[in-house]
Amino acid sequence: MEFPARFANLPPYAFPRLRALLDVHPAGGPVIHMTIGEPKHPFPAWVTDEIVKHSKGFNDYPPNEGSPALRGAICDWLNRRYGVAVDPETQVMVLNGTREGLYNAAMALCPETKQGRQPVILSPNPFYQVYMIASISVGAETVFVPATGQTGHLPDYAGLPPEILNRTAIAYICSPANPQGAVATETYWRDLIALAETYDFRIFADECYSEIYRDTPPPGALEVAAKMGADPDRVMVFHSLSKRSNLPGLRSGFMAGGAASIARARALRAYAGAPLPSPLQAAAARVWADEDHVIENRRLYAEKYAIADDILANVPGYMSPEAGFFLWLPVEDGEAAALKLWRETGVRVLPGAYLSRDVDGDNPGQGYIRVAMVAPKDEMAQGLIRLRGCLYE
Repeated sequence: MEFPARFANLPPYAFPRLRALLDVHPAGGPVIHMTIGEPKHPFPAWVTDEIVKHSKGFNDYPPNEGSPALRGAICDWLNRRYGVAVDPETQVMVLNGTREGLYNAAMALCPETKQGRQPVILSPNPFYQVYMIASISVGAETVFVPATGQTGHLPDYAGLPPEILNRTAIAYICSPANPQGAVATETYWRDLIALAETYDFRIFADECYSEIYRDTPPPGALEVAAKMGADPDRVMVFHSLSKRSNLPGLRSGFMAGGAASIARARALRAYAGAPLPSPLQAAAARVWADEDHVIENRRLYAEKYAIADDILANVPGYMSPEAGFFLWLPVEDGEAAALKLWRETGVRVLPGAYLSRDVDGDNPGQGYIRVAMVAPKDEMAQGLIRLRGCLYE
């Protein structure tokens, strides 16, 4: 039996790969998990009440594109947060988590060819793994662009040669960035949107960490595109309740952009989507409408930023994140550091190379570990103290 050749040489996904690396018993303890970005702060207590209140909806097939109430709540939030008017009937689609949307948007919107040649999909490096799989699935050439300290931890797509840009169909960008926590400024967005207009490609803006920041809300791609008067179908944004509201298990996300692009995505999702159950959509609509719990969530992360800054202040190369909840810590070798840390202290972190690809023999994540600040703050502080003592003292 034959299998598709394009999936034959995929690297193992980051977390099965991590389990294989750390398949030894630690000497230290207790175990502190700092690998996966799974928020642990409390979500609003009334979420479960809202699900129970609408539980009869489990008897019905849910609307594939999202209920009117949920789409309306999402568009209201986009207006409050970014000052952007989005039509709930034509410019937004509810997702079963943003990973689904980041993948299927490429399936729906990437052309088979561009200028008669294989299309290119641009990805930052390091990157969220679904960008690469989406590119492979649509038969595009993936071009990984370093997002390192030299480029402010965001990819310099404008520095690519015209031969690549002329074939580019889609550019993925994550702001605030996973794993580095860098924020795309309005100038960065303007330059990228102008580049996309010049070379006629779409921007897929992964903004899942947009509500976890220190002081100033990160600007959004739709916000800047609207100010510029850009083609409405030039930019597609992706958001979720997972990080904003500590509800990764609710699986409520959305994509928003131009009406023509959303229509194409909806047409595909009618065949291939898995709609969010109606009671969960009802709960999500109320969560998108509430900001009090989001403000409290940011306050808790601000405390964690301060703890990390205090504990790691003297670590050479330590970079305090602008936003998000990951630390991107420099080490000599990420795999060796993660294994040493686990064996000696019971703290689990992720090697940076597991989020990156080798390009011309260079992996921009090789000399880093990613540390998730999602555990309760006392536990997180203990994990960082063990980490500092093991790797930097």
